Amino acid sequence: MTVHAPIPDYAAARESMVDTQLRPEGVNYPPVVEAMAAVPREDFVAPEAKPLAYIDRTVPIGDGRLMNGPVVLGKLLTEMTPLAGERALVVGCGTGYSAAVLRVMGLKVIGLESSSTLAALARGAGIHVAEGPLEEGWPKGAPYDLILIDGAVEHIPEAMAARAVPARSIPGAGVSRAPVAAARPAAAGAVLPAGPACAAHASRARWPAVALPR
Repeated sequence: MTVHAPIPDYAAARESMVDTQLRPEGVNYPPVVEAMAAVPREDFVAPEAKPLAYIDRTVPIGDGRLMNGPVVLGKLLTEMTPLAGERALVVGCGTGYSAAVLRVMGLKVIGLESSSTLAALARGAGIHVAEGPLEEGWPKGAPYDLILIDGAVEHIPEAMAARAVPARSIPGAGVSRAPVAAARPAAAGAVLPAGPACAAHASRARWPAVALPR
């Protein structure tokens, strides 16, 4: 007799993610919360990592890469305040989870990925993906309203930042936002090198950054 492990209740896990991870950490921007509650995170991780999809840690997605935890993504998107109809570039989009969240929020999204294996998985999830080096962004679709680096870096490369529109105020909110965001420090999940080539823009860039969970 073969005994099969019970299938996790992923819908309940998403609800718990919102209530016990996102909201307590200040992720309360309704479009972000609603989108993250709707997108099945388990569909974007490596098969063996599905039971871990909703823990607030980096999770393997394949090809040696990791997906940031929910709080990291939630905080970055809350800081960026994406608006429906805007154009977004997700650099190092991996299997496409962050891009899928932005798409559910009503944005027009392009993912940029250097791994053909991960790019194919993201396309399988319906994400529009361009393949190529990550450091300079994807010039063919520029300028972008928002650029999300889906990993951790110490500095935003100047060439990439140049692909985004200038920082501007959010209509009706009276606050300004930076158009480029990434997690830091450069650690597990990093998709760009952190070195002298990336440092030129650091002193002039305003960009949201949150620390990766240990």
